[in-house]
Amino acid sequence: APVQALVERFAAIYTPAVVIGAIALALGGLLISGDTEWIYRALILLVVACPCALVISTPVAIVSALGRASRMGVLFKGGSALEALAGIKQIAFDKTGTLTHGRPEVVAVDSVNGLNRDEVLALAAALEHGTTHPIGRGIVRAADGVPLPSVSNLQVRAGRGIVGQVGPGSVQVGSPALFDVVPGELGRRVDEGRERGQTVVLVGRNGHAEAAITVADSIRPISPAVIASIQSLGVHPMLLSGDVATVADRIGAETGISDVRADLLPADKARLIADADRVTPTAMVGDGINDAPALAAARVGIAMGAGGSAAAIEAADVALMGDDLTALPRAIKLARSTRSIILQNIAFALATKLGFLALTVGGYTSLWLAVVADVGASLLVTLNALRLMHGQDKTHAI
Repeated sequence: APVQALVERFAAIYTPAVVIGAIALALGGLLISGDTEWIYRALILLVVACPCALVISTPVAIVSALGRASRMGVLFKGGSALEALAGIKQIAFDKTGTLTHGRPEVVAVDSVNGLNRDEVLALAAALEHGTTHPIGRGIVRAADGVPLPSVSNLQVRAGRGIVGQVGPGSVQVGSPALFDVVPGELGRRVDEGRERGQTVVLVGRNGHAEAAITVADSIRPISPAVIASIQSLGVHPMLLSGDVATVADRIGAETGISDVRADLLPADKARLIADADRVTPTAMVGDGINDAPALAAARVGIAMGAGGSAAAIEAADVALMGDDLTALPRAIKLARSTRSIILQNIAFALATKLGFLALTVGGYTSLWLAVVADVGASLLVTLNALRLMHGQDKTHAI
């Protein structure tokens, strides 16, 4: 960690300075007074001034914190990430797969020509079967157990949907732009869904839209509590999304995030994070390959470890191994506690050294007391750092 490197640079100057000071004290006192007592005092000075407690104060605290974090399901890629997280004042969250489940589900099926729910889902799932698109997978899951018709001549229409041959006619699944005729009732359903931040997929035959499937990605139940906890720590949350504004705004409202940015490409997210970090120390939480540039640009990149892509985890400085967002505020508290204990240890070690140095020069201490002070200071800073090993590690405890 940077603070550890600083302490070690200080010790590299401090240690030879103390040795020179001890030699000067012994020779100077001996030459001036002729008393060999000054050699004894110089030995006491060497023992008291030994920087053991100072140098060990930081690494013991960091190792203790990293061990505690691993029990919490948080993987830090070194002490520098732990120290950086303690200073974070703003966190940007990706939407899909981070604050939400990343699994769009069917919430409503509407038909205008008498098709029932299973018939609509069967037609749509027959075309979407085998797709990797999250919305298509949601439709397929909703049609689980429903017999699917055979499909031939399957064609993907980029940006609009998918078309296939079912029996003697063609079937279309996609946006209104894919159809020649969209009844007013279904058109209104599409508009209502957009206003609510939902995705509405139309299903039809031979160019005529006959039904609408409403799909929505639900938030993780714990997300609002996590955001509230983040805010209680004085950290400002942001929501970054490549989705349309209505969808992003809905997720922001449900999770309690007022600062919402939508319609962002991966490069836009990275640029926004870099600009924000120049003003306020900013972290980024994400899970997808599209989040990797933003994770790399952030002061601290935090990846959802279990569901995150390999690129996101590689680019991040921290991984939440169980995809448990509740570990995030607890990790921030741990990082701040670590910083506090490191400062306590450094202050105690320096104060102890300065106090005994003054007593040594004045002749008010002894060699055995110096040994006790040196070893005692090392033990006390170690015990203080080990306090970081104990605390609340229970899942979903904020």
